[in-house]
Amino acid sequence: MTEAATSDRASRDTPQRRAVLDVISRSKDHPTAAEVLERVCELLPGVGAATVYRTLGMLVESGQVLELRVGQAPTRYDRNVERHDHLVCDTCGVVIDVQVPLDRRRSIDPVQVREDFHVTSYDLRIHGECADCRAISQGKERERG
Repeated sequence: MTEAATSDRASRDTPQRRAVLDVISRSKDHPTAAEVLERVCELLPGVGAATVYRTLGMLVESGQVLELRVGQAPTRYDRNVERHDHLVCDTCGVVIDVQVPLDRRRSIDPVQVREDFHVTSYDLRIHGECADCRAISQGKERERG
């Protein structure tokens, strides 16, 4: 497919595309494709999975949505395409935006020099346990002991 054809497809404003963008924009979480499909179907009953998945691909390709791949978990989608990092709960898989900018001169530039590697972009994923999962874990510990 030519670049112009891809651009034309990505720029078409269809009800399905608007619904997918709306779902992702209103999401406080970073939904998976299956979650996007479920939410879009609430807005536009009868929309097919292939349409939603194809639309997600076009939105990622056109830079309107970020695709987040975190380990073996399902891919998640983020409407915030600005440079930012994420907290990832290893228990439930929730992904949370975090806007704590790194001092590039102290963190990234030394890596470039030491490894002789030109960094074009970076994202940081901090893994741990979210407040909800930690509360559940602590509750179970109290029950046992």
